[in-house]
Amino acid sequence: MPQHDASLSITLQKPVSAVHRWILATIMILTVALGWRYPAIGFAVPVAMVAGIGGSLLRGRYVCGTFCPRGSFFDTLFRLVGGTQPIPAPLRTMPVRWGILAVLMGFMAWQISRNPGDPLHWGFVFWMACAVTTAAGIGLGLFYHARAWCVICPVGTMANAIGGGKWQLQIDPGCGSCGACERHCPMGLTIAAHRDGGTLPHRDCLKCSSCADACPKGALTFPG
Repeated sequence: MPQHDASLSITLQKPVSAVHRWILATIMILTVALGWRYPAIGFAVPVAMVAGIGGSLLRGRYVCGTFCPRGSFFDTLFRLVGGTQPIPAPLRTMPVRWGILAVLMGFMAWQISRNPGDPLHWGFVFWMACAVTTAAGIGLGLFYHARAWCVICPVGTMANAIGGGKWQLQIDPGCGSCGACERHCPMGLTIAAHRDGGTLPHRDCLKCSSCADACPKGALTFPG
């Protein structure tokens, strides 16, 4: 009976997870679609940024993998048309990522400085940054993995730097190195190769559990 109850619990959790991802994806779509007309909506962008950076203090990029509206969009609707090519190695390098962060933040600061006293102007700038980066993410995702943008996302870069080593994926010695986890990883990370070390050292792991769900041996878990 206890084993049956555990299986039932897992079965019930998955649809809830899927629903919350679709809800977050809808929020992202509405933000991009309506922000130009209602600039106040743009303030959802800094809220998401603060959440992603703040969450990294405890669990690295967990917020990116679980609560990010744009990430949820890439994981749901966009995944149906996303590409399958490996993400180019140069995009993963920190100089490139910090360069993109500097350009984006500089652009936002310059735009805000043009009318700093108007809150709605701030909201419009936040919306514009979201729209531009989402368009870039769609372009990357059509050719590479759906979440290719998450490799160079400025918030993800900061979360990587602040807490990328926290709450690491645990790899049981029983891992059979079948590769199922890596085929389902939205970031295209190598996982099985770290079996002997017992943990996944990649600082860009999104803690999304896609790999753990795909593991036929249940060899992948997170602490607690």
